[in-house]
Amino acid sequence: MNDGVTIDFKVHVTTGQFGSRVLHAGERAAPPEVPSGRVPRISKLMALAIRFDDLVRSGEMADFADIAELGQVTRARVSQIVNLLNLAPDIQEALLFLPLVAGEHEAVSERAVRFIAAEPDWARQRAAWRSITGATAGARTR
Repeated sequence: MNDGVTIDFKVHVTTGQFGSRVLHAGERAAPPEVPSGRVPRISKLMALAIRFDDLVRSGEMADFADIAELGQVTRARVSQIVNLLNLAPDIQEALLFLPLVAGEHEAVSERAVRFIAAEPDWARQRAAWRSITGATAGARTR
């Protein structure tokens, strides 16, 4: 029987487990916006240094030489990466959270950061960090 009542609402279909189709009430959610740009190389290297250290400390890898062999890179390159752990903690954090890079040119070069990491005094590291970044944010002075 038709009593003249019409109900309008939006639905969308998604793929469920094992390829089944699932009907959902409401409009499909808009996909999240993906930020443009890429993670700076030095940020990736800082994260890699932390990961290498975790692998050796946990005993998953015997030493950094094993990591070099497994990664098919020289021991010197692994040492360059792991030496980033000599940076002051706030500089390490700043490296991990650098803004995305839109083009070819990166704001902070690996070479400049390696020179900073070679300095044993954290106060001098922070001063050098401020000089290459031109900012006080991300590197507190103590």
